[in-house]
Formats: sequence, structure tokens, C-alpha cells
Amino acid sequence: MEQDRERRRPGRRRGIWAVVLLGLGALLVVGGGWGSGLLSKKEYDLRSVPGASMDPAYPPGSEVWLERLVARDVARGEVALLAPPASWGVDGDLLKRVVAVGGDRISWAKGDAALTLNGKPLVEPYLKDPAVPAVVPFDVTVPEGRMFVMGDNRINSADSHMRIADDGGSVPMSAAWGVAVDAPTGLLAAGAVALLGVPVLLTGGGLGIASLVARRRAARRTGLPSPAAL
Repeated sequence: MEQDRERRRPGRRRGIWAVVLLGLGALLVVGGGWGSGLLSKKEYDLRSVPGASMDPAYPPGSEVWLERLVARDVARGEVALLAPPASWGVDGDLLKRVVAVGGDRISWAKGDAALTLNGKPLVEPYLKDPAVPAVVPFDVTVPEGRMFVMGDNRINSADSHMRIADDGGSVPMSAAWGVAVDAPTGLLAAGAVALLGVPVLLTGGGLGIASLVARRRAARRTGLPSPAAL
């Protein structure tokens, strides 16, 4: 009985699957694209690292995901993208690690094996060369609302400890607009959903075309008007 109905309505199953897949594909593409765009615009940005000051964590030419700061300051230990003070004479934003924040005392003297933060050696496993925790001696108490930033590659970094004469090298918290994070799974998942929708759409379109061709052939055999003429 089912086979008789299929013979009377050629391409019916393919037509049904075409409608289902086209609808599903459109939902995936639109939904995934909307979610990806929403997350990207509101929370994240992807930047290329131009220099070597944050090597080895962020080598030159690598990409870094940044979470936009909203209603919070940068925490000690975070890597921030910030606009340097005009007096630094640096064009463009800088990617630096925050080693001290308001109220902290940070220092280094020649011969020290590490920076001293609030009277204790600062453990910095991220340094490119652990034997070079700094280049220029300094001893600074960071004012409230400001931060002391340094590159992980201390011998090749325009940072706070190289600008001690300028407000003790510290920069305002407001200069930072984003912090480095791992690749955001939500954003990547939304993008993957949108990409998944493309082959689903193509498959649905192919089935729709196949269904229409089958109906036209059947119409020619029976002498009835083709589906396009109805």
C-alpha cells in the first residue's frame, strides 16, 4: 500500500525531507550566526600580537582572545591590552602582564633573583628568561586605581619598570579595556553550529531539486501539468 502511494506521488519523501532539512539548516545558520555575533560584539575580541614583549606566552604573530572589561578592574597576574600613556611615546595598544595593583609595593634591585611584591619574592613561571626578572632597578608603591605592568620578555619590553620617571611607571586601570583569556568555548561553539547548518541546507536543497525533478518526470509520463505550471 505504501509503495502504491509513493508511485502515485513520486518524490514525496524527498520533498518532505527537503522541507525538514531546509528548515533545520536555516535555523542552525541563523541561530549560530546570531549567537556568534552577539558574543563577539559584547564580550570578546581576537587580536594579533605584534611584538615580542609577551613571548613565550604570546609569541610575535600569534593571536590572543581578549575578554572586554565591564565594570571591573584588572587583577594582578592577568594579561591586559591597554592604551599606554602618551608620555611613553608608543603607538598603538600594548599587551602586558599586571604584576602589581593599587596599594602594592613592587621592587627589584640588581642581583635580585626575582621581583619583590609586598615584601615577598614574586613567583613568575611565565618569564622568557627567569634569570632576568627586570632590567632597570625600581621600588614603587602603586597608587590606588592604577597598575604596574611588565612584559614577560623583560629584556624586550616597553613597560612600567622602564618608565619609572613617569608617575612611577604605573598606568590607570581605565587604560585597560580587555584581558587575555582562553579561546571562548561559547563563541566557537556558536560558530561551529552556524557552519554545520551550511551542509544541512545544501542537502535539503538537493533533495528539493530531486523531488521536483521526479514530479516533473511523472507529470510528463501521465500527461498532467508539471508542478511548476500548477
